Amino acid sequence: MDFFQPVLDGFGTGLDPTNLLYCLLGVTVGMLIGVLPGLGPAATIAILLPLTYGVEPVTAIIMLAGIFYGAQYGGTITSVLLRLPGEASTVVTVFDGYQLAKQGKAGTALGIAAIGSFIGGTVAIIGLTFLAPLVAGFALDFGPPEYAALALLGILLVATISNGAKIKALIAAAFGLLLATVGRDTFTGAERFTFENLSLADGIDFVPVAMGLFGIGEILYNLEERHRAAKAPDSVKNVWPSRQEFKTSAPAIGRGSVLGFFLGILPGGGATISSLAAYAVEKRSAKDPSRFGKGAIEGVAGPESANNAAATSSFIPLLTLGIPANATMAIIFGALLIQGVTPGPNLINDDPELFWGVVNSMYIGNILLLIMAIPLIGIFVRILRVRGAILAPITALITLLGAYTIRNSMFDVLLVVIFGAVGYLMKKFGFEPGPLVLAFVLGSLLESNLRRSLLVFEGDLFGFVSRPISGTLLVIFVVVALLPIIKSAIDRRRRSGLAATVAGTTEPAQTSSQKKKENA
Repeated sequence: MDFFQPVLDGFGTGLDPTNLLYCLLGVTVGMLIGVLPGLGPAATIAILLPLTYGVEPVTAIIMLAGIFYGAQYGGTITSVLLRLPGEASTVVTVFDGYQLAKQGKAGTALGIAAIGSFIGGTVAIIGLTFLAPLVAGFALDFGPPEYAALALLGILLVATISNGAKIKALIAAAFGLLLATVGRDTFTGAERFTFENLSLADGIDFVPVAMGLFGIGEILYNLEERHRAAKAPDSVKNVWPSRQEFKTSAPAIGRGSVLGFFLGILPGGGATISSLAAYAVEKRSAKDPSRFGKGAIEGVAGPESANNAAATSSFIPLLTLGIPANATMAIIFGALLIQGVTPGPNLINDDPELFWGVVNSMYIGNILLLIMAIPLIGIFVRILRVRGAILAPITALITLLGAYTIRNSMFDVLLVVIFGAVGYLMKKFGFEPGPLVLAFVLGSLLESNLRRSLLVFEGDLFGFVSRPISGTLLVIFVVVALLPIIKSAIDRRRRSGLAATVAGTTEPAQTSSQKKKENA
């Protein structure tokens, strides 16, 4: 009963009228943002951060969480109707969802996606309820060496597992670590990289960085790509799937929910990798894999269940360890810090109202998502017809006004513009902004705990290895760092072995042909 009492109290927090209203607002905004291709939950949460200052921390995080998992379904709508993923996690939904739409079954694809998203999210919330306290209890043994090793591992995992070129992800992460060092040194008081600017003495604030990279940067990039937009259909019919279609999709929904839950916990995993893995599992387990890519309903059900489950389970490392698993979690991490809440193993005991209020609000948010998803499809189809040239200036104005209202500082507005240009150039040249933001957030955590550990160990680096948990994390770090090198070496050896085999088989043939010529 000691365990279930705070859980039950969390439902009271989630059902509070104010929190319920903000949960509804978050889910609705998330779905809307998911429908608008390219903007994404990370950019939206970054833009809306100033709006959370005047509300209670639990209310603010409930709204931001609703935006996150609501956007996972919203991105499905454009994937199915326009063959244009609204989110990176809905890329694989394009393969079969769009084919179903061409067959006149767009409503069926969207309906099964809504049901799969609800089931996947609910399974992940149940797992979060029981697993998070265990992880937090284990993390209570963490000290500065363990947090330093965990932050280092988190940065490496996100940089190496990120989409795109690994070297570009590492460069972005290194730049994020450099930005985290700007400001006054908390140990010595020395100023670093401030260039005698008093506005930089306290360091670069997280909000302008996030609003610039994910807000202005995404807006500029999407304006350049707006000519690729397709025309939305006039209407969508037969949204509710038939009994046979649901029966066919049920195993895929179950597998995707479980797979997405576990992959979402991993740093760098998240909804995108989970949806890709779920699609691969469904295609391999199918009796007729050739159906995939031609309108297989399982190709929609599995990935959609997986990405919503992963979006929910990614809150486990954030709330229990204080380690964001992806870029959106990094922004929510920043929102928690702004509200005076420090995520970590003590959060469950120190602030159970916030922890369980946020977790249990996800049950409510998933129900709201299922109720609203199907009736609002017609409205979202109309929204898709609004030109980007109209939406972009409005969004940019809201972003800059929000940046100014944080501290009434034009310097923050200037930072947003600068990082907006940086974000645009990063997208233009194939650099993902996610590793930069994650490294920026984890950089201060890494530096402070590393220096505290060195003070405890009197400068002896072997002290990290002598402690079981930090030593194990460092071993994992070395393995992950060396894995690409080992993999490339194995691939080179395999290619050289294959070339030798081909050469060995062709040489006897050439020799026999030469002998025939000599005999002739």
